[in-house]
Amino acid sequence: MSLVDDKAQVSEACTLCGTCLEVCPEGALSLEEVARAVDERAAFSRGVWVFAEQRDGLLPEVVAELLGQGGRLAADLGVELSAVLLGHEVAGLAGELFALGAETVYVADDPRLQYFNDDIYAEVLARLIAEHKPEVLLAGATALGRSLIPRVATAAATGLTADCTGLAIDKQRRLLLQTRPAFGGNIMATIICPLARPQMATVQPRVMKKGQRQEGAAGRLVTVELAPDQAAATQVLEVVRAVGEQVNLSAAEVVVVGGRGLGGPEGFDLVREMAEALGGVVGATRGAVDLGWIGHAHQVGQTGRTIGPKLYIGLGVSGAVQHLVGMQSSEVIVAVNTDACAPIFQVATYGIVGDLHEVAPAMLARLKELRG
Repeated sequence: MSLVDDKAQVSEACTLCGTCLEVCPEGALSLEEVARAVDERAAFSRGVWVFAEQRDGLLPEVVAELLGQGGRLAADLGVELSAVLLGHEVAGLAGELFALGAETVYVADDPRLQYFNDDIYAEVLARLIAEHKPEVLLAGATALGRSLIPRVATAAATGLTADCTGLAIDKQRRLLLQTRPAFGGNIMATIICPLARPQMATVQPRVMKKGQRQEGAAGRLVTVELAPDQAAATQVLEVVRAVGEQVNLSAAEVVVVGGRGLGGPEGFDLVREMAEALGGVVGATRGAVDLGWIGHAHQVGQTGRTIGPKLYIGLGVSGAVQHLVGMQSSEVIVAVNTDACAPIFQVATYGIVGDLHEVAPAMLARLKELRG
């Protein structure tokens, strides 16, 4: 709220908190009138944008997933799909973004953007939003996305739904239906942003399906220039990569996951044996990690890695919601558990009710037999 010629004006920064109603001495305002003024943002905003995160000049898989889902959302809204690319010496990635479905690519290629920095990245992205007014903006729920996108949402005075596992469009109201786990993962909530724009969401990697890649596709390339005096309040002097246990869960085609049903850390010897026999990697539930049976690098689920392998095998995994949202996009799910009512069986392609210490060795023996 601001005053222009002694008259109250509702700006785009209004959050519908209702404070102005309480302090207005004339009682001249109503929440409906304020909402109507803010709703103009929805009326003039069009287009679906994807923030094309890049790391060392490479696009992570989540960008392809977001462009695939973004294309489906754009088709439902009848608008254009665009990608925003920030960095230094990254203009060559525009062709890949066109191939992945982007119709327009906004590229800010500048030495000041060489290293990721929240301050300057947020300024550039917020300025582009103010100039072009997209109605939807998607980003990956990665370490970079989780750091940057909340700043952008604040600068754009709009809402943000983090860590989404599902997105859809209410065509009648042009609303983005954003689904994510809530209340500790015990329920799945669908959230909307009816007034402010853009409607913003970060999406878990390996949850959305990629679109069909079109080699040689072309589109509109828009070059974004930074102001000559634009600079971040802080500077990144050097990037030092952490050295530790590295488990490429997200890219693995086979993941064998152990849960608390293993009975102890020695149970992971069986998990490792099966993963090695299948050419896969070892995963774990949060319960097993919290008990110290295996390192956090192996954790699959809402607070770990989101995976979508061709084959998922769960040994002693009950299937809490927090775990299911991180693996339910797997192509084939095999579950072994003594509890016939375990939630994991609701999403399993094949379910085996039995003692994993008997079932898993039998599976391994049969696998060796088939391989001669």
